[in-house]
Amino acid sequence: MKNLAIPLVATTTLLLITVTIMASMNLPFNWIFYLTVLGQAFVIVMVYVVLKDDYQTPHTFKDGYDDKPLNQKL
Repeated sequence: MKNLAIPLVATTTLLLITVTIMASMNLPFNWIFYLTVLGQAFVIVMVYVVLKDDYQTPHTFKDGYDDKPLNQKL
C-alpha cells in the first residue's frame, strides 16, 4: 500500500470510539482494558507513521490556505 497513514488514522479512530461505546454499555472490564491497550499501541504507531510519511507538497506558508490565499481580499 502506498499510503498507510490515512487507513491507520481511520482504524485507530474507530477502535477508540468502540472502546468508548463499550465502556458506556458496561461491558466486561477485561474487554475494555485490552482494547484500550491495543488502542494506545495503535495511537503510537499512527503518530510514528504520520510523522515519518514521505509526503511532499509544492506549497509553502507564503501560499496561505488552499481555500483562501493570503492575497485575497475579504
